Parts: sequence; C-alpha cells; structure tokens
Amino acid sequence: MPKSLRSPRQQQFLNQLISLRKAKGLTQTQVAERLGRPQSFVAKYEGGERRLDVIEFLEVTAALDADPCEILAKLRS
Repeated sequence: MPKSLRSPRQQQFLNQLISLRKAKGLTQTQVAERLGRPQSFVAKYEGGERRLDVIEFLEVTAALDADPCEILAKLRS
C-alpha cells in the first residue's frame, strides 16, 4: 500500500476539514484553542505536513461540531 500523506484521497480529506472549518467561520487559531493545541498543530494537518490519528480526528471533528462519519463517508465514494 502506498503512503497516503500526499495522496489525492488524503488531500480530499484535508479539503473537507478546511472547508468545514471555514464554513463554520473559524480560524485555525480558534480551532486550536478548542483543541487546547497550538495553532501550528492545525496548520500542519491542514497543510499536509502531518496526519491525524483516529483520536485526533475525533477531537478535531468535535471542535468543529461535525459528524466524523459524514466526513469519512464522503471519502468512500
């Protein structure tokens, strides 16, 4: 299996998270504050420098008040 950090599917995943954040009217800093993390954490996963593990993904979706299942379902199609 090829690495997924720069794959089209990974980029689609990141675009969903970025679009969701922007649709909620939140900045990276605001999301980071909700997560109790530095702004660079959000910048790095949005920029594709790092991947989110499952627990981090659930924390990010909670901070964005989003359903993680909906995000993942869009990646399946």
